[in-house]
Amino acid sequence: MRARAQDLVLALVFLSRLPLGRFLPPQVLPLGRAVWAFPLAGAIIGAIAALPLWAFGPGLLPAALALALLVWLTGALHEDALADFADAGGGRTREDSLRIMRDSTIGAYGASALVAVYGLRLAALAALGPMALIASVVVGRAAAVGLMRALPPARTDGLGHDAGRPPARGVTIALALAALLALVLLPPVPALAALAAALVAAALVARRARRILGGQTGDVLGAGVILAETAALVALALAG
Repeated sequence: MRARAQDLVLALVFLSRLPLGRFLPPQVLPLGRAVWAFPLAGAIIGAIAALPLWAFGPGLLPAALALALLVWLTGALHEDALADFADAGGGRTREDSLRIMRDSTIGAYGASALVAVYGLRLAALAALGPMALIASVVVGRAAAVGLMRALPPARTDGLGHDAGRPPARGVTIALALAALLALVLLPPVPALAALAAALVAAALVARRARRILGGQTGDVLGAGVILAETAALVALALAG
């Protein structure tokens, strides 16, 4: 039981800026062992981010506040990854794309991707409630787990390489937990729509990452998180 609790704390430390590192043992724990807990960590992060929606109900301003809180909680980790992954599409070779992803500047592709994602999330969330936000954060984190398993590391260093391919059992548990949480948080039809949309988004990210990079990096995982999350929110808004 203690190991499971440590896995959840490790997932929260990795996926957010919550100050929980002091609850981890001094030795470095492998991230792969904690991937099963990513959806649970997403549920916690989403529940905190949804506080403005809990307090004020659906609407444009509560949705904007919730998104701002979500970005703060995650340290804009996934937004930064999306911008880098989008900019990598401008590379002419695999090596060029990998180099672009490590460039600290943001290009037109990255800026456009961020504007589009922020606009879609805000428009969708304004018509939804806190449960939708929590569910979208859950399935977004499950998407990262699926990408870690589906794609080999594209580099010999960096986050994607260090994380490696998680064990099949942990991935299965993560995906099952994400589906279960979505079905608990949402009515069946919207839940299935959100899961299907997130799956399509993750599959498209995997296809593009394989084509231009030959595998996954930390930026690919982060882009998968935010694009799956956005796809789930859009599906929920359209299904509602």
